[in-house]
Amino acid sequence: MPEILLKNADTVLTMDDDRRELSAVDIRLRDGVIAEIGKDLETSGETLSARGCVVTPGLVNTHHHLYQSLTKAVPGGQDALLFGWLQTLYPIWSRFGPEEMFVSAQTGLAELALSGCTLSSDHLYLYPNGSRLDDTIAAAREIGLRFHPTRGAMSIGESDGGLPPDSLVEPEAGILEDSIRVVDAFHDPSEGAMVRVGLAPCSPFSVSRDLMRDAALLARDKKVMLHTHLAENDEDISYSQEKFGCRPGQYAEDLGWTGPDVWHAHCVKLDDREIRLFAGSRTGVAHCPCSNCRLGSGIAPVRAMRDARVKVGLGVDGSASNDAGNLVLEARQSMLLQRVANGADAMSAREALEIATRGGADVLNRPDCGRLALGKRADIALWDVSGIESAGSWDPAALLLAGPTRVKHLFVEGRQVVNDGQITTIDLPRVIERQNRLARNLQP
Repeated sequence: MPEILLKNADTVLTMDDDRRELSAVDIRLRDGVIAEIGKDLETSGETLSARGCVVTPGLVNTHHHLYQSLTKAVPGGQDALLFGWLQTLYPIWSRFGPEEMFVSAQTGLAELALSGCTLSSDHLYLYPNGSRLDDTIAAAREIGLRFHPTRGAMSIGESDGGLPPDSLVEPEAGILEDSIRVVDAFHDPSEGAMVRVGLAPCSPFSVSRDLMRDAALLARDKKVMLHTHLAENDEDISYSQEKFGCRPGQYAEDLGWTGPDVWHAHCVKLDDREIRLFAGSRTGVAHCPCSNCRLGSGIAPVRAMRDARVKVGLGVDGSASNDAGNLVLEARQSMLLQRVANGADAMSAREALEIATRGGADVLNRPDCGRLALGKRADIALWDVSGIESAGSWDPAALLLAGPTRVKHLFVEGRQVVNDGQITTIDLPRVIERQNRLARNLQP
């Protein structure tokens, strides 16, 4: 891979161990890592001007359902709470196949890249009509983002008291068998890996206790991470108390679903004991503020989690419940919601950006990402602060206060994925055309 020198960055927000902020510096990228940071560096390779830009680590998305980018703003689900929203969308998703999974992942990942994201997880928990996790992994490879897909699952359908229709659930033996297949085929545990795989039964209301327990045992045998939804809203809490006789945190702990190899999505309704449990066990949280607002789920206690030293990252969640995939706007929303809940000094723009970068990388156990330091992966976002969004700003590095909301340049493993605001790796207009055609075909 050729050497690239980013020249004369106005400001570099490193998110390194000392949270250094550097001015008027260059960054050398070589062999997929950051080789040097300093002033007046020279190179015989490619040079890219970073003048007028704030440079940050690439943003990290810790929770997504990429397939949902085909079902944005669906009538009937626009104003529903979580359970009603799911019941509206399940019949539509049951008509997906491999093409829908591939194209929706391409579109969702491209949208993330344009918002500065370099590493994204994905929670795919339904596999209709021959769909496989392989479809989304192929899409990520084409886009060029670092990817942490999870083999999700649903095993309890309506006839057994679950929420999803029977047509979308799978036999538990088959779920575990395919989980082994995808881990063996795609998971790369090495530093700098472009693909890692996790296991992710969908939620307490769509899988059995046995599957939750067996998935945890399998994940630890395979040394991969675990992910699910937890404590998302009041309905979720009521279901847990009625069906299991305990709160979601206790349910998770009883089944082996706490620890540094686990992260849970949403956690809007965690109580003080559950926050202490997550902090003590180093369990991670994917905070999804826009989706939580869209579905009326509430404001997650992120300030309390951070103060207790819970690992917290950001997630855009599915595009059917957001209905966007812009991670920098997610960071801004996180900051604003904590201020609404706890006061104007509850979260700074820099802390929210830290959650979106280093915080997310730590949740996914990727200390090689989410910070700009020697030897770390060359996953870098360049934000043009010379435009209208930042005009008049006294502190352009406070990106979440004064924009911009789309990245100018983006590098993943030292490869340029976005150049002057345009995706370089795919023909995006053609992908959008294909996406819209598929969405029209799903409509009644």
